[in-house]
This record gives sequence, C-alpha cells and structure tokens, in this order.
Amino acid sequence: MAIKNNFRHTIYACYVAYSTQALIVNFPPLLFLIFNEQYGIPLTQITWLITLNFLVQLTMDFLSSKFVDKIGYRTCMLAAHSFCAAGLIGMAFLPTILPPFTGLLISVVIYAMGGGVIEVLTSPIVEASPADNKAAAMSLLHSFYCWGMVAVIVISTAFFAIFGKEHWQILCCIWALLPLFNIFYFTQVPINTLTAEGEGMTVKQLAKSGLFWLFVLLMVSSGAAEQAMAQWASAFAESGLKVSKTVGDLAGPCLFSVMMGIVRAFYGKNSEKINLLNFIIASSVLCIVSFLITSLSPWPLVSLIGCALCGISVGILWPGVLSVASASFPKGGTAMFALLALSGDIGCTSGPSLVGAVMGITGADLKYALLAGILFPVILIVCSIIYKKKYKKMDV
Repeated sequence: MAIKNNFRHTIYACYVAYSTQALIVNFPPLLFLIFNEQYGIPLTQITWLITLNFLVQLTMDFLSSKFVDKIGYRTCMLAAHSFCAAGLIGMAFLPTILPPFTGLLISVVIYAMGGGVIEVLTSPIVEASPADNKAAAMSLLHSFYCWGMVAVIVISTAFFAIFGKEHWQILCCIWALLPLFNIFYFTQVPINTLTAEGEGMTVKQLAKSGLFWLFVLLMVSSGAAEQAMAQWASAFAESGLKVSKTVGDLAGPCLFSVMMGIVRAFYGKNSEKINLLNFIIASSVLCIVSFLITSLSPWPLVSLIGCALCGISVGILWPGVLSVASASFPKGGTAMFALLALSGDIGCTSGPSLVGAVMGITGADLKYALLAGILFPVILIVCSIIYKKKYKKMDV
C-alpha cells in the first residue's frame, strides 16, 4: 500500500514528531555549560532559556485550540517541524551574528513554538487514525518521547566524548535533520481529523463540564508526578551516588525515561488484557511507594532504584488520562487535547517547583524534599476513584 493511503505511516510520522519534541526539550540543556564557557553568559541568566521555552510552549498549547482546526493538521505539523529545525540551526549560528544571549533567546522562541504545536497535535492525529485499540496506540506514541529523550542524551554525550564540546554547532545541525526529515514525511502520509469542521466542542463548552475539569486535574497531577522526580533525577544521582554529571545523566534521567518508555510500550502491546483505569490507580500507588523509597532509604543505590520505580509508575499516567478523556469526550476535538496538553505542562513545571520550594523553605536536602511529590499521585488516586464511581460509562 502506498504511503499516501497507509495510516501506519501516519503513526510512524507521529512517533518521529514526539521524538522531535523530546529533542527540543532535552538537547538545549546539555549545552548550557558550553554557553556559559564560550559566551560568558551567567548560568543564572541561562536558566531563563528554560523558563522561556516553557512559557512559549504553554502559549502555543492554548492558542492551538483557536487556530489548528482552521489551518488544518497537516499545515500546522509542517510549520511546527520547520520551526523546530530553524530553532536548532539558529542556536548554532545566531549567537555568532547577534549578541549571544539575544541569539539564544530568539532560537528558543522559534523551536518552542514548534514544540508546543507538536505536543498538541500528535495525540489527536493518532486518535483520529484508524486503529483497533486507540489507548494502545496512544501509549505506544508517548513511549517515543521517552526513547527520544534517551537517544538525545546518549548520542549527544557520545558525540561530545568523541569529537569534543567545541563542535557543538555541528551537533545542532545534525539534530535539525530529524524535524527536516519529518517535514517531508508529513507531506506524504494521510491525516484524518477528530471531528468534522464545526462539530468539535468549543473551549467554552468544555469549561462548563465538571468531568472536563476532573481531567484537567488528572493531567496536572500526571505531569507533576512525572517531572517532580525526572527533573531532579540527575542532581539526585550526582549528589547521592557522588558521580560525575555524565554518569548522573545516564543513571538519573536516562534510567527514569527508559523505565517510563518500557511501561508505555508494554501497555501498548497488552492493552486488551488490562483495565486502563485500574492500571492508572495501581501506578499511582506505586508512585507513592517509589517516592517513599527514594526519600527515606539510607542507601543511595536503593534510592536510585526508587527513582527507576517512579519511572515505571508514571509511564501510563499521561497517555492513559488522554485516552480516558478521549473516550469520555468523543467530540472533544482539538480544543480538548490542546487544553489537556496545557494542563499537563502546568503540572510539569509545578511538580519540580514544589520540590524546589520545599527544599528552599525547610532547608531539607533533595532526598527529603522529594517527599512533597507524593501529593500528586494521591490526587490521581482520588480523581480516578471519583471518575469510576460518578462518571464512568464505558470500560476503558
């Protein structure tokens, strides 16, 4: 079957899209020390690049609910990947043409615009594609963010070890080939929309639903539970195991992401045998256990195992909540996915922020501050039980 008529290639293109999303989130932070050394930009100033990336992606999450259906899925995906490629290439060259920090800021805005649209659109494109089990397809899709993150960290680390950090601009251009390839791929594959024009629910209609706000809370908690551990994993591995940053990155966020990806792939392959809601509740319980082990174990290696367990526990949360929401709102359309992506991203920043705030206020070390992350799986359990008892109309 030709690519233009084969929705399997649509799914593959979405896998590449999520890997691209992982690229633009996880690659730039690997360069922060290089920016500090080469351009003399203070690290306190460089951290604004993370904040800007987050704010731009949040803005695009919200705006996507307004313009995506009018412009079309394909056109938006082509533009999003173009922005990602342009931002990565710009990161290599704009700091040498403009004042370095200005060049970096412009690059971040460009690739973050693309990343925000990719995050919003990839899930509804997969949801709209013909598939026997949409929840399985969604879980497999989100596993590619994990594999993308691991690939970015491992390949970039290997590149620096072999060729040296001074050639980082070349690596930026090499990584830009990924979104450039997907621009071509998305011109070839078939794309369905979730709802016909004018049939999807509006933001106002969604906002009037108590069930929708329950899903918003679930998404915030899913993102927060995941990132409360993931964002601190490298620092935790370095401080707890007394290893270098390179080893810390591999033992912390890489291990966490591998575990998360394995769970998503496992559910994708075995979804017909698993009740998704029960899986989400059981994973939330395991998440609580993992935070307790990580925080309270006196042995660093056992704490690292707790960190890996957290990767396992959060694997199903984000894609699982999206699947349940899609089944509950068959006409939710792009607006629903955009707002849920926005909610998840709010969680992704609030989780690590809470841990950091607890550490700053109490003076506790990172291990004990991580105990604050237990709040989010508790909320997930409560909301999931409320859904099962009050709203559930189908076995998902």
